[in-house]
Amino acid sequence: MTTIRGDATVAEVVELLVVHRIGAVVVSDDGARVDGIVSERDIVTRLHGRGAAPGEVRVRDVMSTDVITCGLEDDLEALARTMTDRRVRHLPVIADGRLAGIVSIGDVVKQRLDELQDERDELFKYVQQGRPAT
Repeated sequence: MTTIRGDATVAEVVELLVVHRIGAVVVSDDGARVDGIVSERDIVTRLHGRGAAPGEVRVRDVMSTDVITCGLEDDLEALARTMTDRRVRHLPVIADGRLAGIVSIGDVVKQRLDELQDERDELFKYVQQGRPAT
């Protein structure tokens, strides 16, 4: 899991986003506590009009600090509802009071698509079993 310190520069977080092909990074000075989260959206909206170069601005100055988190036990529907209602695309996962990972809206959509495919496959098998042999 990728994290970044609050004293890193925006240029450094952009590099992480590009290299890891992700949309957000948890800000954590100790790797366990969630100090904030910084997303592509945070960078764009908070740098707009500042006139400062990304190498001059610190992550702590653009990160979101009101971070919504989830736990390992949260189900898919709860995650989807939270993301939709709170208009966020990434939820840090907390286990035993420590950062354990991050869930993205893409993860939620993929899981739901996999579930729908499994349901479709089961229904198809059921329908096929009910047909008379030819």
